[in-house]
Amino acid sequence: MNREEKAKQIDALNRALAATSLVVVTRQSGLTVAEVSDLRRKMRAGGASYKVTKNRLARRALKGTKFEGIDPLFVGPTAVAVSKDPVAAAKVAVDYAKENEKLTIVGGALGEKLLDAEGVKALASLPSLDQLRAKILGLLQAPATKIAGVLAAPAGQLARVLKAHSEKGAA
Repeated sequence: MNREEKAKQIDALNRALAATSLVVVTRQSGLTVAEVSDLRRKMRAGGASYKVTKNRLARRALKGTKFEGIDPLFVGPTAVAVSKDPVAAAKVAVDYAKENEKLTIVGGALGEKLLDAEGVKALASLPSLDQLRAKILGLLQAPATKIAGVLAAPAGQLARVLKAHSEKGAA
């Protein structure tokens, strides 16, 4: 790989890091190409991306971003999972690490907050941004549904009373 290709890779990784809110650093020793492809597919489905990087290039790409503090994590065969959703990359990486012991979580960062492996696992246990939005929407809709039910109840009761009187009169 020549200098120009390295510079392009550093620049691309730097742009990806600048546009993300979560970075998870993993150690992947012994993963096959099929396993890495499967992990990438799961990451894309979860709204994240996964890239195997050279440590030196990753360290250079970290410079000038809010993730400079994770520089010491890049030792050995590492890869980076990134996502704009604050929990997506962590969820997929932790779930995959449970299935496959060849992948281990080293640490990461959420914004400028550094996370160790346990911090990433704790973050993965939180609901995703879409799940939180759904819960909020449900909470907002529940009172309106209850009000509609309360307002419709007297009319239903009146209709039942009138029906009972009509049946009583017909008998």
